[in-house]
Amino acid sequence: MTRGATAKSRQPNGASSIYLGKDGRWHGRVTVGVKDDGKPDRRHVSRKTRAEVTKVVRELERQRDKGAVRKAGQSWTLETWLTHWVENIAAPNVSENTIDGYRVAVYHHLIPGLGAHRLEKLEPEHLERFYKKMQENGSAAGTAHQSHRTVRTALNEAVRRAHLTVNPATVAKGPRVEEEEVEPYSVEEVQRLLAEAHKHRNTARWVIALALGLRQGEVLGMQWSDVDFELDVIRVRRGRLRPRYQHGCGDRCGRKPGFCPQKINTRREAKSVKSRAGQRPIGVPSELMELLRQHKEEQDRERKRARDLWTEKGYVFTSPTGEPLNPNTDFHKWKDLLKAAGVRDGRLHDARHTAATVLLILGVSDAVVDGIMGWEPGKSARMRRRYQHLTSRVLKDTADKIGGLLWGTGTAQTFAGAVASGASRSPVPAELMVYVACLGERRVPFLHREHADEVVAQWGEDWPDHSAEVEEWDRGRWEHDSRSGMRAIREKMPERAVVFHLRAVFLPGGQRQAAAHPEEWSVPAWEFETDSYTDRPAAWRTVRRPGSVQEVETHVRGTGKEAVEAAFVEACAQAVDRAQNPGKYGDTDEW
Repeated sequence: MTRGATAKSRQPNGASSIYLGKDGRWHGRVTVGVKDDGKPDRRHVSRKTRAEVTKVVRELERQRDKGAVRKAGQSWTLETWLTHWVENIAAPNVSENTIDGYRVAVYHHLIPGLGAHRLEKLEPEHLERFYKKMQENGSAAGTAHQSHRTVRTALNEAVRRAHLTVNPATVAKGPRVEEEEVEPYSVEEVQRLLAEAHKHRNTARWVIALALGLRQGEVLGMQWSDVDFELDVIRVRRGRLRPRYQHGCGDRCGRKPGFCPQKINTRREAKSVKSRAGQRPIGVPSELMELLRQHKEEQDRERKRARDLWTEKGYVFTSPTGEPLNPNTDFHKWKDLLKAAGVRDGRLHDARHTAATVLLILGVSDAVVDGIMGWEPGKSARMRRRYQHLTSRVLKDTADKIGGLLWGTGTAQTFAGAVASGASRSPVPAELMVYVACLGERRVPFLHREHADEVVAQWGEDWPDHSAEVEEWDRGRWEHDSRSGMRAIREKMPERAVVFHLRAVFLPGGQRQAAAHPEEWSVPAWEFETDSYTDRPAAWRTVRRPGSVQEVETHVRGTGKEAVEAAFVEACAQAVDRAQNPGKYGDTDEW
């Protein structure tokens, strides 16, 4: 063929082309792939000069060769992509709790703040300015960081599907979140909580939280088939989910879905725990297993009382009609327990931190701690740093070990020091006796006989109908018989005080019920009587009583009579409000 014929031959199929159009502009066409319908995806660009269009064509070719060309089709905005991602991609593939968090971040924060941006035009600076604005408008750093994680996950999916070439959220700096240091409850505070828990329904629920560190969902999702009374083992298999309600009245009641009289729960009650490490057996102390046996007997009595109202679902902790406990109601019961025990306020999850720290104090090995707490091996070290807190007892024991190694101290601790630190295996040396004041069914050990005698004498005056005597125990008897819960041996005379009580009961409408029991009384109490004693001037609580009438009871107690009377006014005001507005306090879900 001639040179002219060769010059006029066409480019091979799929090759890029550059030509001068009839409009006087230079045009370029580049094949970058195949469309969904099977036809070539041929991109078109136009510029004023050949050099300009050649530069754009070569750049498209480089992106094509690297696989970085954005997919042809719908032109996404951040709003349309986030909506599509959260409802059609994330929702079918993540847990209910996770999708709840995603939806809050998407609909309440990301779409209102960034939704109008074209997906391919979104820059890291847009995100960083948005996070700063969120915090300036009052959002916590943790909330802003949750939005950052959500948009990063959503845009990673857009990159994977070739709707976006680079994820700007992986470049943007997320908000800095300072991890708040949690102060676990001390052993003394735990003992006060456990003593108070014995007065409340579902006592074992709180003992499990404080002793074993189970998560709220794990405790509320526990069924009797998970409790092995022969082996003294609990098997964690599932977690309780928070209910999500919709109107059953056609949205005619004017209330939120959760308070609709005909509300319908659209979510399953429980799901399997989230990891293989979370599905675990836990050895249970014999005292706690005995509590669970008593709890099972009490549940059997409730089942008989409820008759045909009872719904049998096999849960360990239920409402008086057999339904699984609502996590929101459970949270408010925890707050009531803290207030009634006179213990500082804290999160329900702090009980888990407390249990992990107790395991640290006891010197339990890391592998056993991981198994009890349900931590995955790859994450366990980080979780231990987060949950196990160096208390004063841990620091003191460590200091004693260092002193013993370097200076030879700590090996000859005195009896008093051993009792105070709890480091000695037995607080009773073989050559000494312990004097136990037997006060009715309570036993209080003393180092000195005169202290035990004085307590017994005063107790006999206060409670003449109760037996009181002193017993002498040697080391052998102490180690054999003191496992029933007796605390450390006392080296000084305990304090005695008078505790004043005020009580009232209110009917659902707020009317005060006629007193069937004394509304005002006082009792002498010792500091070791955690079930009836408080060292605070006044402490009060309100609680909804079980039963068909649904009365609200308020109870104030304290060592200051005037303080108790003043607190009674505030307590009664809350009790009236609680009786008139049960939904405000989360009462309606359980009763």
